Amino acid sequence: MQRAAKRDLGAPPTPFRQWGNDRRDQREQRVKGLRRVLVGAAVVPAMLVAVGCSSDSGSDDGAGDGSAKTSASTSETSASPSPTVQAATYKSLPQACKVLAKKTLEDLVPKAKSGKAHASDDETTRGSCSWSSLDDNGVKGSQFRWLNVSLLRFESDVTRGSGDKLAREYYETQLQGARSVSGAKNVKSEPVAGVGDEATAVRYDLKKKEGSFKQETVVARVENVVVTLDYNGAGYAGDKTPSADSLNKLAQKAAKEVVASVTKANGSGSAGTPSSTPSKSASKSPSKSPSGSPSKTASASPSKSAAKKS
Repeated sequence: MQRAAKRDLGAPPTPFRQWGNDRRDQREQRVKGLRRVLVGAAVVPAMLVAVGCSSDSGSDDGAGDGSAKTSASTSETSASPSPTVQAATYKSLPQACKVLAKKTLEDLVPKAKSGKAHASDDETTRGSCSWSSLDDNGVKGSQFRWLNVSLLRFESDVTRGSGDKLAREYYETQLQGARSVSGAKNVKSEPVAGVGDEATAVRYDLKKKEGSFKQETVVARVENVVVTLDYNGAGYAGDKTPSADSLNKLAQKAAKEVVASVTKANGSGSAGTPSSTPSKSASKSPSKSPSGSPSKTASASPSKSAAKKS
């Protein structure tokens, strides 16, 4: 019986084996649980790092947008166009004493030997020339003629405007001066077709001690150049006063020829390009144009011719 008992004690009873198995299972479960905790603990920092990186990246993007906006704003400011104005079409002027053909001068001032150029500080922006003629017929009287051509070119100026605009303003000023000459009688004006971009002829009678004068003034504008042509005539020593219509016709013909000379001196006269450089010539006051008022020219010239006759 004792041997049998020993054999029986060689293996634990069934309940104890089950308990051992349960303890082993519990330990394995705790180990697995601990592993899951460790794995989870390792994952959390990784997630935090990822979130942190994502947050930093967002911050960088925000800074980048702000920088881009600042850069764009600066670029827009620096790219703002500077003031510009259409460049003047004509860049030069012909010599004032050579704007009329010899035949034309013979018709207007038949006894004139040559033109007298007036001083100019810049011949590319202004010029003037005059001719005087005295046809002395002794006791039969004399015929006096006087012709003056003035040219004024305007450059574009960013502060004052384009050359064309400045020329139009001066054109109006010249017309106003021609229509308001002191002592003028029977003042009439009419547009002249086919002469530049715009042209007007002004005529009037002017009584002077030398005689009764018929005055013709034609003001024309071609692009940024203004042409003023003054032409007058009188009969001395009892000679008859010239016909106003005849003088007017000759003056308009001469003005058209002067405008053609301006165009020819500048080639085809193609339009200019934008410019932002102010011009010294354009900044000068138009009132300082070499052309004098018609009243002065009409009164000065006859006195010289009268002196020649005497």
